[in-house]
Amino acid sequence: MDIDFKGKKALIRVDFNVPLDENYIVKDDTRIRRALPTIKHVLEAGGAVILLSHLGRPGKKRKEDGSIDRERFTLKHVVDRLSELMVLEVQFCDETVGEKAQAMTSALNPGELLLLENTRFNDGEKTGDENFAQALSELGDVYVNDAFGTAHRAHASTTTVAQFFTEDCKCFGKLMGNELENAKKVTDNPERPFVAIVGGAKVSDKILLLEKLLDEADTIIVGGGMAYTFFKAQGGSIGNSLVEEDRIDVAKKVLSLAEGKGVKFLLPQDSIIADDFANDANSKMSASGDIPDGWMGLDIGPYAIQAFQEAIQEAKTIVWNGPMGVFEMDAFANGTKEVALAVAKATENGAFSLVGGGDSVAAVTKMNLSKKVSYVSTGGGAMLELLEGKVLPGVKAIETVDSVEG
Repeated sequence: MDIDFKGKKALIRVDFNVPLDENYIVKDDTRIRRALPTIKHVLEAGGAVILLSHLGRPGKKRKEDGSIDRERFTLKHVVDRLSELMVLEVQFCDETVGEKAQAMTSALNPGELLLLENTRFNDGEKTGDENFAQALSELGDVYVNDAFGTAHRAHASTTTVAQFFTEDCKCFGKLMGNELENAKKVTDNPERPFVAIVGGAKVSDKILLLEKLLDEADTIIVGGGMAYTFFKAQGGSIGNSLVEEDRIDVAKKVLSLAEGKGVKFLLPQDSIIADDFANDANSKMSASGDIPDGWMGLDIGPYAIQAFQEAIQEAKTIVWNGPMGVFEMDAFANGTKEVALAVAKATENGAFSLVGGGDSVAAVTKMNLSKKVSYVSTGGGAMLELLEGKVLPGVKAIETVDSVEG
């Protein structure tokens, strides 16, 4: 949707839930940078911008007296970095709705930028409260949702607020539009062979994705802690490796369905195992289904890496969600790094690659491969639900997939 922003105040929901250091300085400004094109577009079109975002989980991490820790979770912490990136003075309002917010938004002139306080300081945010959403809507003339990372949450500022704007006064931002467009390349008639790489700790976290992929993918590669539940389901010995005993029957079902549907289901044939869950633990290589007691699988081994790389190089479409091992420990990060390199190489050779999920994104970012894959998603949970075939509340609320143009 091509909204004419000239003379209008645009209420833009962004995702500024960024990591901060002990001094509340922004450690990683990726999410802020990804929001800039939409913000700049509105300002350059002659509009004023009012930004909404949450930061952290202030409702869960309260102070000892039960009150919200406003010092820790205030969005004021991002003002300096946003101002630097925009090369523009960013105004800040220490409330989200109320008399002060109304006064500051009313006084905004075209070309000016205002950041409102953390939406989660209001209890109505997470419950999708209509009164809170309506109060938010009264601050702007148009609504733009550019927060893909929270599009799977039916919160007041991501979903409910949209109902107070007519169809010609609400749209997706550039980031949101890009996320949905790139996800469609995987979900809607992907070029084949289609290879899905699924990692992470638990089968239970990814079972819906796996079931969906069984109908979509040609090859499914499984790594991470979740792999050992599959090996246990096959009757293997997995030592002290992570296992979900209550998901063994589910794992058996997935393996059976993959065989019946002709989907190639690749598990890591070997693992790097350790005698403790620690970076400095003793480690060695082992067959993944024959791990001795007292040892646990913490990364994929060299034979698995080679098999996974070969499958990835054959792909024309790749989706990757989840690490191959305990990526946060350097000693067990090699499998994830090698998969990242393989995805980058396949992309260079013409494949489309979509990377989503915290550790997968961290791997390609840490290795400076972000620009060597086709698209890096900003939303872990949102991308996961989209790939599972779910309708995201934040997407449904706009009722159109048109994005800010230009």
